[in-house]
Amino acid sequence: MNRRSFLSVGGGTLAASLLARESLASLVDAPTQGAADSLVDTSFGRLRGAVLNGVHTFKGIPYGASTAGAARFMPPARPQAWTGVRDAMSLASRAPQILGGEPPEVVATDPREPMGEDCLVLNVWTPATRSGRRPVMVWLHGGGFASGSASYSIYDGKELARKHDVVVVGVNHRLNVFGFLFLADIGGPAFANASNAGILDVVAALEWVRDNIAPFGGDPGNVTIFGQSGGGGKVSTLMAMPSAKGLFHRALAQSGSNVRGISRDAANKATETLLTRLGIATNEIQKLQQLPTARVLEALGGNGVAGGPAGLQFAPVVDGKTLPTSPFDPTAPALSADIPFMTGSTSTEVTFQRNASFEPLDAAALTGRVKETLKVSDSEADRLIALYRKSRPKAANLDLAFTIATDVSNFRVGVETQAERKAAQGRAPVYMYRFEWWSPVHDAKMGAFHTLDIPFAFDNVDGGPTMTGTGPDRYALADKMSKAWVAFAKSGNPNHKGLPSWAPFTAQKRTTMVFDNDCRVVDDPHSEERKAIAALRART
Repeated sequence: MNRRSFLSVGGGTLAASLLARESLASLVDAPTQGAADSLVDTSFGRLRGAVLNGVHTFKGIPYGASTAGAARFMPPARPQAWTGVRDAMSLASRAPQILGGEPPEVVATDPREPMGEDCLVLNVWTPATRSGRRPVMVWLHGGGFASGSASYSIYDGKELARKHDVVVVGVNHRLNVFGFLFLADIGGPAFANASNAGILDVVAALEWVRDNIAPFGGDPGNVTIFGQSGGGGKVSTLMAMPSAKGLFHRALAQSGSNVRGISRDAANKATETLLTRLGIATNEIQKLQQLPTARVLEALGGNGVAGGPAGLQFAPVVDGKTLPTSPFDPTAPALSADIPFMTGSTSTEVTFQRNASFEPLDAAALTGRVKETLKVSDSEADRLIALYRKSRPKAANLDLAFTIATDVSNFRVGVETQAERKAAQGRAPVYMYRFEWWSPVHDAKMGAFHTLDIPFAFDNVDGGPTMTGTGPDRYALADKMSKAWVAFAKSGNPNHKGLPSWAPFTAQKRTTMVFDNDCRVVDDPHSEERKAIAALRART
């Protein structure tokens, strides 16, 4: 049974998911009738937001100028100041991108706001303006470096602000080819600074936070960057960028990493391929800035999200300037050695994939699946399955397949590699978690899938019922997780009285907080399996 047919029989149809998307997405940018105005002065002009249920909400605040025309591919510029009062009550544009990489469970939380190159905007949620110095939590959305926005209903920061007295900021920035086309070598002097524009956008947003968050009730001296999947990769990248140093004080990466950046050589080859597809010579790069966005996206090929057989993937480049070295290779970045770090993953990350098959597996099919995943022999696959079966005697074959595939994926390997290398510095604590709460949606076959931890971290499970279901057990776990995230933002230590004592991660003990209905601390969870996977990977 493939995912599409599974959705039609497993407790919800695709049509129902899309209807849910329309309903949830409308809440993200709902009209604010009856809400009180909230006025804040920034360095660029006065903003009007809305106060709903005690939370001051500001949407679509510009932190940078339009990136269209001659600004395309170039570093971000400051926005133009305005006179009078600017309304900040509606979502602004997300970056140009190709849609379609997410499963319906997550698509249902996406408002699909318009796209455009005037996309350097952010959203702010705060309990109070013009008073207090609250921790600031800056959210970097997922979607790799290719898609997404900060406006999904599960990213709404109102509950963190209302219940936990923090200021939450969600950032939109340039993506895919618009954010990461490398022109510094091929483009000549005029494009010497055309490198890593999309992550420099995030640096500009952090500079805006430094300069403007105090009137929103936030403390510019206590800023945490956090993100999931691609957002975790952005967090990892910022930890290695000289221009970001001092702009954040804690870092949290959920199910995401960026161990190695793209080399200049690989980036130049991708640029040359794109130019060939568009019929543009290397001496006429400026034509790239004049093409319609749709034409540029079309040239990406594949699905434009993860590349694909004919696709091009654009991501941060180790250019020696904006990103001097690979973020976490061969070691953790010295630039952020004193920054506390928290990271983790979910137990069945890979069930998020749109092509995931939920067809039951017999023993032979399970062996075949593991053999293909790990590129090993039948006997080696069977030995690994037996090892996993020992600690999971009641697990279905399909669940074992998903667990093994997750353990060999970069969602797990990249996250743990970064934790190991950061801990080896010995300069700041590292905290590791594992999210093991299984979603009830679609007969619980998706397990603890990639992205499922987000609404719990935001204490906003009602923002994603297509992901979490509607059961009452969600709230207790959301309370425990969100308090840990906020405690980490406040002090660099996620411990609070609702959790067992959580010690920092070391390569020797590998202490891990397991988030489930029964939260517990485990040293080196499933260590035999981890070591077996590592041994097999070392041989292939």
